[in-house]
Amino acid sequence: MELKEKYIPAESRYDCSEQMYRRCGKSGVLLPKISLGFWHNFGGNDPYERSRAITHYAFDHGITHFDLANNYGPPYGSAEETMGRLMVDDFKPYRDELFIASKAGYDMWPGPYGNWGSRKYLISSLDQSLKRMNLEYVDLFYSHRYDPETPLEETLQTLVDIVKAGKALYVGISRWPLEALKFADEYLRERDVPLLIYQGRLNLLDKEPQEEGILDYCHNHGIGFISFSPLAQGLLTDRYLNCTLSENGELIGIPQGSRMTQGRFLKPDNLTPDLLRYLKDLNEQAKQRGETLAEMAISWILEQQGVTSVIVGASSTNQLAKNLESIR
Repeated sequence: MELKEKYIPAESRYDCSEQMYRRCGKSGVLLPKISLGFWHNFGGNDPYERSRAITHYAFDHGITHFDLANNYGPPYGSAEETMGRLMVDDFKPYRDELFIASKAGYDMWPGPYGNWGSRKYLISSLDQSLKRMNLEYVDLFYSHRYDPETPLEETLQTLVDIVKAGKALYVGISRWPLEALKFADEYLRERDVPLLIYQGRLNLLDKEPQEEGILDYCHNHGIGFISFSPLAQGLLTDRYLNCTLSENGELIGIPQGSRMTQGRFLKPDNLTPDLLRYLKDLNEQAKQRGETLAEMAISWILEQQGVTSVIVGASSTNQLAKNLESIR
């Protein structure tokens, strides 16, 4: 994709707005059904021009929500630095059309104040994130994970204070257990900073938010739900369907350059004989629906009651275009 020296977004970017957006819980926020995640492919080790091409394509096709976190990269912080360059180079004139999220909760810097859910960590991390992204505020700030040691009141009051300080417009939580979600919902609502959204892993291979009751709770209490890892790190695509298992159980035919060859988050041991058979069965179901496996996987999530949006990663504009087919 040839990039323009000066980025001017497509005038048609909102032409399919009725089909593209969903209300986030009972808030005033509309989010695109497909949101762009910066977990992979936007770090300091990735080509910046590719990141520009992907974000241009996303915004040109109505994807207004970019999902980041303080330690996305690698290295830590570099995805937010990429976002900061994009703001300067391309998106500053369109800041009010974007819905930018970041998070803190996982390991970010050494020592006792660079992890988990303390007030010290959350505020320091957000201040750093804003500088990296060249932003005055984020639209959404998350507690990235439940902290069993820090009092919930401390973490949640910090989220309230962040909004009241103007550093974030809305707050969310990610991967908190159900009882902690209920406590957070009540605590934040009483302080006039309602919980906008819950982020959890939901896909055809991992239905824990449904099984635990989180999705039902969010739907019944006006809280949005956004799913990450909808394609299970690539397992729910056609990348591994041609793999076979040798007699001694060795996986043969792993595509070069795939996440499984990198071994960071997806390892060959994850693809068991039973899982491979199940993936091939799912692929046959997708064919009967006239879809690819990835399209069916994303469509299935969006069909679940209470789901607002799905966060997809993309290593190319073609990959993002294929994901957008799920909502056509």
